[in-house]
Amino acid sequence: MRHNSDEARVSVIDLEIVFEDDYLIGVNKPAGLLVHPSWITAADEPTLMGLLKAYTGAPKLHTIHRLDRATSGIILVGKTLEATQHIQAQFLQRSINKTYLAAVRGWTQDAEVIDYALVPKRDKFAEPMAQENPEAKEAVSTYRTLGRVELDIPIGRYPKARYSLVEVKPSTGRKHQIRRHMKHILHPIVGDTKYGEGRHNRLFREHFELHRLLLMATELEFIHPKGETRLKLSASVDRQVDELFTQFGWQGLYPVAKT
Repeated sequence: MRHNSDEARVSVIDLEIVFEDDYLIGVNKPAGLLVHPSWITAADEPTLMGLLKAYTGAPKLHTIHRLDRATSGIILVGKTLEATQHIQAQFLQRSINKTYLAAVRGWTQDAEVIDYALVPKRDKFAEPMAQENPEAKEAVSTYRTLGRVELDIPIGRYPKARYSLVEVKPSTGRKHQIRRHMKHILHPIVGDTKYGEGRHNRLFREHFELHRLLLMATELEFIHPKGETRLKLSASVDRQVDELFTQFGWQGLYPVAKT
């Protein structure tokens, strides 16, 4: 892989590339990093696509899918239009397997299928022509509980706080689907300032100095656009999350960075 300048090397030094060939780049996107520039942020704020263009020296890269700014984990970017369209077709056909890791409020069931239709979220600035009052669309997420913890920290009327670590596999791809689904079953994701609960978010900020959404895209399985080989890419959790989850006794239940 080439870099087009010394400046580019510095700007992408913390960007973890988990897969790369002539057609695709798989990146472990950090939490807080935008995929594309946004009208609500400063013009010079770094974005994933900008960093990757600097890293590769490529004049054009293609967005295949997205992750919320607050979500970390695996994301695929296309180097060619043909490869991009090939992978996008798999997303549309729901033949791509997506796996997420999340820490949520309360003790979840051992496993559950959340089949709850969601009304599409409209961005009036990015999508000015979008339908004003769209109908709810099918949305299905399946989760299984990997671990539970009870903390000796009072919260609300409860003397102790309870949390669960869940592995979530969405079979549809609605905007904010996992975040909205976990809220629907009353187990919002820790650190979710939009769909979560402020008391629990504050607990993690004050007791653990955690200021992020605990939702991570850990695996993506798809068919490569050339050769029809099935690939599974994995993304590790960051050091702070790993240290926190280790405190909770959850080590060994999720991907960690190789040392």
